[in-house]
Amino acid sequence: MKFRNALFSLLALASLVINAQAQDIEAGKKKAEACVACHGATGNSAAGMFPTLAGQNPRYIYLQLKDYKEGRRQNPMMTAIASTLEKADMQDLAAYFGSQKQVRSTFQADPQRIKAGAAKADESLCAMCHMGGMTGQNEIPRLAGQHPDYIITQLKNFKSRTRHNDAGNMTSLAQTLSENDMENLAHWISSLY
Repeated sequence: MKFRNALFSLLALASLVINAQAQDIEAGKKKAEACVACHGATGNSAAGMFPTLAGQNPRYIYLQLKDYKEGRRQNPMMTAIASTLEKADMQDLAAYFGSQKQVRSTFQADPQRIKAGAAKADESLCAMCHMGGMTGQNEIPRLAGQHPDYIITQLKNFKSRTRHNDAGNMTSLAQTLSENDMENLAHWISSLY
């Protein structure tokens, strides 16, 4: 009898958690209306300068929005948008975009650059943080399938120290990368899915 009651309580708790997550996703979908012009309706950006958010780690999305709001990451448009968001808004948006399915980019990566990018990623130990296949984890972003233009811009921003909300890891790594390395890494990353 005790086991059955404990099992029932556990199932009820799991149901509450699932329902709360569904509500967050639904709330995030409504709040995402301001995001679609740049990031696409489901977070699959059509323009290379805007990151794809679909399938991104929700914790990473939340932290980036928080960093924009608190001035640790700079972008005039994103800073203005994030300044209006409360914690729950950021969590809802993160839940929504994280739950969406990323679609394959139409970018045609160069096979030689893919090979060189994979070698550079191995040499730079990218998988130590971003995991194998660049799938990311927790506050480390998923990079697989991301737009090459966006990857190159972010690497340049880390190298120039205009982006520095990374506890120094990417800033240090970017100092070792040439523009050719960045281009190769971007081709390789975009080819992953």
